[in-house]
Amino acid sequence: MSGGTIRVSEIFGPTIQGEGALIGLPTVFVRTGGCDYRCSWCDSLHAVDSAFRDQWIPMSPEAIWHEVMKLSRGKPLTVSLSGGNPAIQPLGPLMELGHSQGYRFALETQGSIAQGWFRDLDILVVSPKPPSSGMLTDWDQIDTCLQLAAGGPEVALKIVVFDEPDYAFAQQAGQRYPQIPLFLQPGNHTPPPPEDGDARIDIDGVMDRMHWLVERVTADKWFAVRVLPQLHVLLWGNKRGV
Repeated sequence: MSGGTIRVSEIFGPTIQGEGALIGLPTVFVRTGGCDYRCSWCDSLHAVDSAFRDQWIPMSPEAIWHEVMKLSRGKPLTVSLSGGNPAIQPLGPLMELGHSQGYRFALETQGSIAQGWFRDLDILVVSPKPPSSGMLTDWDQIDTCLQLAAGGPEVALKIVVFDEPDYAFAQQAGQRYPQIPLFLQPGNHTPPPPEDGDARIDIDGVMDRMHWLVERVTADKWFAVRVLPQLHVLLWGNKRGV
């Protein structure tokens, strides 16, 4: 099977999924390189910024799958396709390999690029970027992503919230897609360390935002939403490969 080259920033695990609908689930991560966004608070610039391009390894689906099998020791689990924006990459053949051996695939994307192979995912998490990111959300494009996934994967929305404008943005998303589970998480302002440097974060600041977000949701009686921390941030800060 040959499905074209996939640019890979890192493959790691098994560890736990740190956020969103699958939080706490044992997972192997395939983090692809390249992104069409430049969020102001991005915590994975090593998989986004072209300055790191020479660290992204072009790999075939078969080579990636060999690494996933080695890490998981051949025992099926969930494979998280992340980035960057993994929707840029031709990931369909990789999923075909994994599905044939009982693995499940989850993908997280901001919804700026729609792919026909979304329907072959097991879980699709669409994470529209709020105003604090500095990016603009194309809701029509997100609609297209959801339409292409229809009848296929479980679908969830996840939104990072730093402040009131972000919270209003999340409410807008909830109103637009009332049938889709929506997860909110407090943002992590601390920029990632260079390479494997100091991965400490402002835990107090993150938890203050978590408390504020919980209080805001309950005061508004917004009972259809779920508020979760970024578990991986609390455990490992911004350290790569966990």
